[in-house]
Amino acid sequence: MARRDEDQGKTSALRAGLLEWYGRNRRDLPWRRSRNPYAIWVAEIMLQQTRVVVVVERYQQFLKRFPTLVSLALAPEQDVLAMWSGLGYYRRARMLHKAAQFVSENLQGNLPVKAEELRILPGIGVYTAAAVASIAHNEPVAVVDGNVERVLCRFAGWGAGSRKGGGTALRRKVEDLARRFLDRARPGDFNQAMMELGATVCTPRNPQCAACPLMPECKTRGEHKTARRAAMTSRVAAYALVMRATPRPARRRGGNTQQMLLVQRPAQTTVMPGMWELPTLLHAEVPASELRMTLRHAIMQVNYYVHIRSVGEEDVEVMTAAGGERRWVALHEAAGMALTGLTRKVLMRSRLLPSPAMDAIARRRGEAVV
Repeated sequence: MARRDEDQGKTSALRAGLLEWYGRNRRDLPWRRSRNPYAIWVAEIMLQQTRVVVVVERYQQFLKRFPTLVSLALAPEQDVLAMWSGLGYYRRARMLHKAAQFVSENLQGNLPVKAEELRILPGIGVYTAAAVASIAHNEPVAVVDGNVERVLCRFAGWGAGSRKGGGTALRRKVEDLARRFLDRARPGDFNQAMMELGATVCTPRNPQCAACPLMPECKTRGEHKTARRAAMTSRVAAYALVMRATPRPARRRGGNTQQMLLVQRPAQTTVMPGMWELPTLLHAEVPASELRMTLRHAIMQVNYYVHIRSVGEEDVEVMTAAGGERRWVALHEAAGMALTGLTRKVLMRSRLLPSPAMDAIARRRGEAVV
């Protein structure tokens, strides 16, 4: 009995220490300024497999364009994809849109309150449901994302995380520990504290153990054994940048209007269906004298080394691959289209689209943005 009381006392002290640490060190992220379940849901979907610094700017633009769940539900899919451009993993945007339509049509526009009920919606799994329910409604459910899993594996002295070969048994152990460790009085803050700890202190490499509020009871105190990451593969890709100038309508002043040629990916394709991109060159190898730019673009486990070549309108048919709908688009129109992330990157680097100014993430005590 005395041992049990001692363990409970240690757990209570660790919870309190973690919440105190979070109060002093948490980053001032825009989604943390709201308890609106819709805003929290959007943020959690965006944050899946995407860095915080990338999400901040896109999140604020997305909510400005779709301030409510109903406004998102009523929007055309192409508008939703356009606002998602640059975040990647576009299936997330499509499922977010479908879920908003389901809630608007069947639940009077109100997201379910409980985690179990949230999980019936398209694109919402165990993690997202727990995050929204705990942060927006203070439901005592534990969140386990990659950061939390790493923190708990190190804390308990376990090896590789379940996503890297630990298996279902380890995953269940992690989830059980998360449930027992959860502060049921402040579940939303506690879950965010655990995620913040993994993102800024208990990082995959070179964890800052001296700054960790869990260090007194941590079994690892440093990096733990993990399975080797799958090696990145490399591929070469090449695209044509095709521009033309067309006269403005007589009723409008000024010179010519610049247009670019874009291609829409077929609806039946498995990767980014319906998105707009530059025409693909027939030959990936481009002579150095003909290169407009080169850049690297990573998608999942593939590094694409991309060659961009300027092609005249008269040479498009013989130099680019057929397939997909083609359209001449004015530059101001392209900015609002559902462009692939690579296409948007190329156009911004070519100064054909404006580079969005990113709002700074407020940092405390010199913490790096992760």
